[in-house]
Amino acid sequence: MPFLQYLRLADTMARMALRADAARYFLGYIWWVLEPLLWVGVFYLVFVVLLDSREPNFMIFLATGKLAFVWFSKTVSQAGNSIVNGKGLVGKISVPMTLFPMSVVQESLYRQIAVFIMLTALLVNDGYTITPTWWYLAPLIAVYYVLIVACSFIGACLVCIARDFAQLISLGVMFLLFMSGIFWDVRTLGDPEKTQLVLNLNPLCFILDAFRQIMMFNTPPDMVHLAAIGAGFGLLLLVMVVLMRVGAQYLALKALTA
Repeated sequence: MPFLQYLRLADTMARMALRADAARYFLGYIWWVLEPLLWVGVFYLVFVVLLDSREPNFMIFLATGKLAFVWFSKTVSQAGNSIVNGKGLVGKISVPMTLFPMSVVQESLYRQIAVFIMLTALLVNDGYTITPTWWYLAPLIAVYYVLIVACSFIGACLVCIARDFAQLISLGVMFLLFMSGIFWDVRTLGDPEKTQLVLNLNPLCFILDAFRQIMMFNTPPDMVHLAAIGAGFGLLLLVMVVLMRVGAQYLALKALTA
C-alpha cells in the first residue's frame, strides 16, 4: 500500500471512529475537552482543596502536565486493543497491521488538538502570554508524537499476542502517571543530579517538563536531549514497522483466534 494511501485510510478510519463516538453521547464532541478538564478538576480538589497545597500556580502546573499526559495515556491504552478489535476486518482483507493502532493515534491527535486549544485558553486566562518561545512546541510535539506512535505499535502487538498485556499496559500507564512529574515538579527534588537522572531515565517526564518550561516559564527545552529522544523512539518505531510487516500473518492469526 502506498504511504499516502495508508495515511488517508488511517485518517478516514479515525474520522469515522470520532463521528461514531460523538454520536453515542448527548454532549458529543464536547467530551473531547470536558473529560480531561474533569480529571484536572478531580486532582485539583484532592491536592489543593483537601491536601491544602500552597504551591503557586499549582492549578496551571497540574493542568499543563495532566492534559499533555492524557494524549499519551489514552492513545496507548486504546491502541493496545486496536488489532484485536479490528479482527473482523483482518479476516476479510489484507491490510498492514500498523493501520489499526495508527488510526487510533490519528483519532487521539484530533482530540488532543482541542485539548491543547483549551489548555492555551486556560494559560492566557490566568495571565500567561504567548511568546516566541512557544515555537519550541513544534519540535516537542513532533517528538512526543513519534514516542506515542512507537509505544502504541508495541502495545498493539503485545495485546494481540497475549490479552494479559492489556492489563499490564493499564498498570504501566498508572505507574507513569505518578512517576512522570504530573503532581510534583522534577526541578524541586533538591539535588540537580537526581533531577537530571530522572529526566534522563524517563523520557515522558522530560517531555512533560518541557511543556511546562515553554508554556509557563518561557524557557526553551534542552534540544540535544529532545533530539536524542526523537532519534531513539524514531528508531524504535522503524523496528516496530518492520516487525509488524514481517509478522503480519502471525498477528492476524492471533487476532482471529482470540
